[in-house]
Amino acid sequence: MPSSNIPNEPTSHEQTVQTQSHELKSPKPESSKLVSSKFRLILSNINPVWLILTILVFSALIMLGFWQNDRALEKEHRLERISELKQQKAITLSQVLTLAEVHQSDYINDFPVIISGSFNSKFVFLLDNQTNGRSLGYRVLQVVQTGEHAVLVNLGWVTGSINRQELPEITPLSGKLEFLGNIRFVETGIMLMEQKFDNNQWPLRIQQIELEKFSQLIDLKLLPFVVYLDKKEALGYEKNWRPIVMPPEKHRAYAFQWFSLAIAWLTLMIWASIRFSENKHDNTNSSDSN
Repeated sequence: MPSSNIPNEPTSHEQTVQTQSHELKSPKPESSKLVSSKFRLILSNINPVWLILTILVFSALIMLGFWQNDRALEKEHRLERISELKQQKAITLSQVLTLAEVHQSDYINDFPVIISGSFNSKFVFLLDNQTNGRSLGYRVLQVVQTGEHAVLVNLGWVTGSINRQELPEITPLSGKLEFLGNIRFVETGIMLMEQKFDNNQWPLRIQQIELEKFSQLIDLKLLPFVVYLDKKEALGYEKNWRPIVMPPEKHRAYAFQWFSLAIAWLTLMIWASIRFSENKHDNTNSSDSN
């Protein structure tokens, strides 16, 4: 008889093998569906207030981190500039003011300057709460007049008394003198209370350098910076100042702390949101079963 073209039907064993092979090849969507449903559950239970609070706090922490990083870069650039200016010969006050007119005003910051002028022995300021190691004292500032201009000069640090009513005994400089120094623009800090200069007694204790107020007080227009005596000068008192109090490394350490807090905050809020969603889902299921 001629052979038949009808294919042989698979045996039961072959059918079992094909079924198992098909099951192995076909993907199992249960796990992905579970993750997707859990994600949708979390999104559906997000509290708008929590979300806004999370974003605001996270953004604020990140901004603080970048701000500290920017401050570190500023300090590094300034240290490099100070190192360059140390190799430069001191210029006169008139030359400094000419440079300030040509360039931006902060261009002359840290410039070495040589000044020939007369110390006004009447106007002496004592900047309060200035430390030297573990000792608390004052910085002594005195007005110098050069004919056309008047400038405030930082003469150095003196120790203070435990009794706040007692001021250190200061012998003001007087007469015309020539000295070396560096230009420093005043960095204004946070003032809790406004300084008031009523019933002034000299030397005058101050909490912060405010050149415009001082100009009105002494009826002399002061230049918008302070001259710090060179540390090699014999004039004045202990010269323990540093142009940069907080080094760049410390700013970077603070930046790292802010960024770490931002990550920790975001992680905490995500974890809290997941836990809240799971607890709410479990409570709903238990109530439905009852």
